[in-house]
Amino acid sequence: MTEKENMNEQNETPPEQGAPSNFIREIVTADLAAGKNNGAVVTRFPPEPNGYLHIGHAKSICLNFGLAAEFKGRCHLRFDDTNPAKEEVEYIDSIKEDVHWLGFDWGEHMYYASDYFEKLYEYAVALIKKGKAYVCSLTAAEIREYRGTLTEPGRESPYRNRSVEENLDLFARMRAGEFEEGKHVLRAKIDMASGNLNMRDPVMYRILKAEHHRTGDTWCIYPMYDYAHCVSDSVEGITHSICTLEFEDHRPLYDWFLDELGVACHPQQIEFARLNLTHTVMSKRKFLKLVGQGHVSGWDDPRMPTLSGIRRRGYTPSSVRNFCERIGVAKRNSVVDMALLEHCIREEMNKAAPRAMAVLRPLRVVLTNYPEGESEELDAVNNPEDPSMGARKVPFSRELYIEEEDFMENPPKQFFRLAPGREVRLRYAYFITCVDVVKDGNGRIIELHCTYDPATRGGDAPDNRKVKATLHWVSAQHASEAEVRLYDHLFTTPNPGDERECPEITGCLNPASLVTLDSCRIEPSLARAERGARFQFERQGYFFVDPIDSAEGRPVFNRIVSLKDSYAKAMKAKG
Repeated sequence: MTEKENMNEQNETPPEQGAPSNFIREIVTADLAAGKNNGAVVTRFPPEPNGYLHIGHAKSICLNFGLAAEFKGRCHLRFDDTNPAKEEVEYIDSIKEDVHWLGFDWGEHMYYASDYFEKLYEYAVALIKKGKAYVCSLTAAEIREYRGTLTEPGRESPYRNRSVEENLDLFARMRAGEFEEGKHVLRAKIDMASGNLNMRDPVMYRILKAEHHRTGDTWCIYPMYDYAHCVSDSVEGITHSICTLEFEDHRPLYDWFLDELGVACHPQQIEFARLNLTHTVMSKRKFLKLVGQGHVSGWDDPRMPTLSGIRRRGYTPSSVRNFCERIGVAKRNSVVDMALLEHCIREEMNKAAPRAMAVLRPLRVVLTNYPEGESEELDAVNNPEDPSMGARKVPFSRELYIEEEDFMENPPKQFFRLAPGREVRLRYAYFITCVDVVKDGNGRIIELHCTYDPATRGGDAPDNRKVKATLHWVSAQHASEAEVRLYDHLFTTPNPGDERECPEITGCLNPASLVTLDSCRIEPSLARAERGARFQFERQGYFFVDPIDSAEGRPVFNRIVSLKDSYAKAMKAKG
């Protein structure tokens, strides 16, 4: 591989594939043209505070906040906090941090479903008075049994025809805390023979004697998501209630509640395909298992697809937003290749990240004809894509480090790097030739003796002779030690969420998803790197200074992504 190929091969970008689709943008545009909603666009991002957000949520965040910004509307952040048994303030704080990190702000429009608990209760009483809701005393198992199946209609609860007066009395006593959990629920009275199981008298309220993070022990009955969600949308004046496809069958119930309540604002529910990404999962339940069993270091482990993990890995918010825009918004579920997300950060870092040299698995090189005790400074370009970033000085001396893998004693035909008697170029420095190999008592290579050509300073030979490889290096005298963490896919299979492909999630974990190297050598400029800084280690990939584990003078570098860009190559071949 030539120097140009070696250094620039991975900087190619794929050809343009046309504008991504977004059918929801088209709906909103048509609504505005028709004068619907008095020209208003009000969306919301409504997470349940029972876990950390993941890359799939980023698509929804970008869509809801992005549409509001594009059409000069507003987007609410609303926590659907209707299940205190699973909710924590930690999750609320992390969600707010994630939304802000992505570059969005809700301003004064942050809400909680718990803000509307009294209103939700009053609406439930109104449905009881209309004969559209009743207190049911079946157990949870009996309710499931009476519900029927996709091919068989459900059966009416024996409590379905309680009088309005009895239902009002029981519901008030449920609120007062007279009954134990599971004794009663409030159900909507719709149609037990409906072909849509969601319409078969769904539960609206259950008794749950758990302290709520905002309302304390004021309530011991809590509304179910389907009921609280649509009412919250209506109360807030949402115009477009955007959700993922699994809620498509819930839309008739969403509309039924709002129609029966006769609310002034009836938002339009629109479903879109959720984000499915190869080599990962999008399940809070599975995340909890990975964290709880110690397969990852926490929710922010850089191998996790959580936004906190992606942030800790070193991805930028702009690269994630770019990714979400590129995949578009469709009506059909599909799986997006992880390579596209990786391409988005490479594309950005290629232009923005300063270059540096780091040797991950060091092999000592002694230049036998270089003057002992002397050193010099050489000019190194900070970023060939952006001349304004200038250059830096890198020290050069008699003893260097190169990568172990850049030398072979008995190389195959297609190996062009350093070998006995072979000449190669050191990046920004000189041509060197290997003249001797030093081994320890076990036959392991521990040192190379080489000569350098003083006439090739800067990396060019005056006689225009060519070499087939250019190696990165650091001066042994001036280098600092650093820890480098090489991250790869957490799972070995492209579809770990498919039980046919991966019956047990922990059985598909990639044992090489994290390789920690604690004796790497870095050039002096990297030793002063600030937490959160990003670099391209030449020939190695893009790296991020870990904001938590790094110490002054001893940075820890997380590899964001390697230089190999399979997506760019695939798109180039396709185009």
